[in-house]
Amino acid sequence: MPSPGVQASSLIVRLARELRTALDQRFAAFGLTSQQAGLLVHVFTGQSSPRRLADLLGTDTAGITRLVDRLEAKGLVRRAPDPADRRAVVVELTTAGRALIPELPPVFEAVATELTHGVDAGDAAELLRAMLTNLKSAE
Repeated sequence: MPSPGVQASSLIVRLARELRTALDQRFAAFGLTSQQAGLLVHVFTGQSSPRRLADLLGTDTAGITRLVDRLEAKGLVRRAPDPADRRAVVVELTTAGRALIPELPPVFEAVATELTHGVDAGDAAELLRAMLTNLKSAE
């Protein structure tokens, strides 16, 4: 039998995969993946730097470039010059992207509610934050 640490790691990996699958299935109704929906929500809340978006979504800048390319092709975002640094760009929502925003958080909320059924959502969030902090500090 694997050690508790191995079991926990395996369960976390499985949870991440299952969570992404559940979100992707629901966001497919909007023609989006969970990462694309997450990017739209983060841009709406003011996170428009590709580097910051990469950090928030757990990917690299090349991954963000691909995500933005796909969302631009769908007419949901556009790149614009960064007013603070004309060498850089920011990601902005288009009118179509802004119109989609009210539909997205309820999907994340529904899946989070299913995920935390029988568990205090605040406790679950606190545990996950602590685990992320522990991993970051171990690097």
